Amino acid sequence: MFRTLQNRLVSAKPVFLAAQRGYAVKSVPLTAETYSTKVSRNPNFKKLDEQDLQHFSSILQDPHGLITGEDDLLFYNEDWMRKYRGQSQLVLKPKSTEQVSSILKYCNDQKLAVVPQGGNTGLVGGSNPVFDEIIISLAGLNKIRSFNEVSGILKCDAGLILENADNYLAEHGYIFPLDLGAKGSCHVGGNVATNAGGLRLLKYGSLHGSVLGLEAVLPDGTIYNSMESLRKDNTGYDLKQLFIGSEGSLGIITGVSILCPSRPQVFNVALLGVSSYEAVQKVFVGARKELSEILSAFEFMDGKSQLLTGRHLKIDHPIESAEYPFYILIETSGSNKEHDDEKLETFLANTMEEGLVDDGIIAQDETQLKNLWAWRESIPEASTIGGGVYKYDVSLPLKDLYGLVEAVNEKLVEADMVGFDDESKPVVEAIGYGHVGDGNLHLNVAVREYSKTIEQVLEPFVYEWIQSKKGSISAEHGLGFQKKNYIGYTKNDVEIKLMKDLKKHYDPNGIMNPYKYI
Repeated sequence: MFRTLQNRLVSAKPVFLAAQRGYAVKSVPLTAETYSTKVSRNPNFKKLDEQDLQHFSSILQDPHGLITGEDDLLFYNEDWMRKYRGQSQLVLKPKSTEQVSSILKYCNDQKLAVVPQGGNTGLVGGSNPVFDEIIISLAGLNKIRSFNEVSGILKCDAGLILENADNYLAEHGYIFPLDLGAKGSCHVGGNVATNAGGLRLLKYGSLHGSVLGLEAVLPDGTIYNSMESLRKDNTGYDLKQLFIGSEGSLGIITGVSILCPSRPQVFNVALLGVSSYEAVQKVFVGARKELSEILSAFEFMDGKSQLLTGRHLKIDHPIESAEYPFYILIETSGSNKEHDDEKLETFLANTMEEGLVDDGIIAQDETQLKNLWAWRESIPEASTIGGGVYKYDVSLPLKDLYGLVEAVNEKLVEADMVGFDDESKPVVEAIGYGHVGDGNLHLNVAVREYSKTIEQVLEPFVYEWIQSKKGSISAEHGLGFQKKNYIGYTKNDVEIKLMKDLKKHYDPNGIMNPYKYI
């Protein structure tokens, strides 16, 4: 029988600081040095000088718009996983699309390489420099431009924080059609640039469908604007799609027009313990059939990921009776509480009678609902508490989804890398979790420290395994620096050539986010 959740959980807010987790902070090695055999600075790019600084200062007209101090630059040079670190000597923080245009035109003329950066929450090193590229931060473009309460169309700056956008929409009875764990710091424009999928793609679909129009600045300073696009516009090529998922390789997104659904009036969340991945799949099939239109999220997590999360949150797991091999988080959202409650409770009772679910709990209020979600949303950071994590965000056929985690663990055992330290904490361990609704697995290999030895065991093995199952090496976070050399495991030669042709056409000098993507 399902139990209600006691109010004993605490809300966890990511801090991304190793020192606050009780671990010694180690300096992050330079990406250019760690991967010196794979990347070298393009000699055609100019190096920053005093004249350039003066020109940028004249564009921005704001002493706070230029960041040059070494300590201040560190936040922008490093990714939050502390795996990649660039050598940029300058961060620019424009406050208008016109300023972005002037900056890019000058950089293109002078052959100064640039890296667009949003909330710096990426997982593949896509928003951090490799060498001395100029970082263009979109944090200053953070306004809501307009919202139509009849059509549900939101128009906003690219630097608007996702959570701020959703809070604004909530006041008007709408919801942003994207939700993810980093919503408190990631930017709407960065989400679009990486085609983030998030936790509720099952119900609201991908950004390729919900984004109606964009404003973007091309490398030569040209401003592309389709912000006034309608839901139906079949006039010629759908150019905005070029920028969705392009990771700043073709231009910088400065504005987004997006269709937002009405906000559900009722949310329910249940956390379930199951004994096998086969049971996960069967519960999912049943959920789609019995919960249908109110099913908004179906997440799975293996037991090891929950142990790490419990250690990170410093609390006991809400399902206390046993440590299960797998856990499922189901969310429903609709407009009729009595109807939705009855459907969920009936479905859960049926799964237990069929022996698919061993135990579970249902949130009874909003606080409990958020706390249950914390057990899923905190996994990414929890996987870094030992020192570092190798992250692989991939798509696979549903039947093969967890097989990759098992294969990687077997590979690590063969390489004699799985062991425990003096505190009985694993030195290297692969965990898996993700979005069952869209076949998206997050494979995290938690490590005590990053090393080429571990990386060589994982790559290209992970990508070869994915290719053998006809999967994708990148489901929603992009290619960035980490996966640029492995695109051939998912895309064929014709597709890669077309991508390169587009890149050469729009960015002939190659200044936009170099050393990445392709």
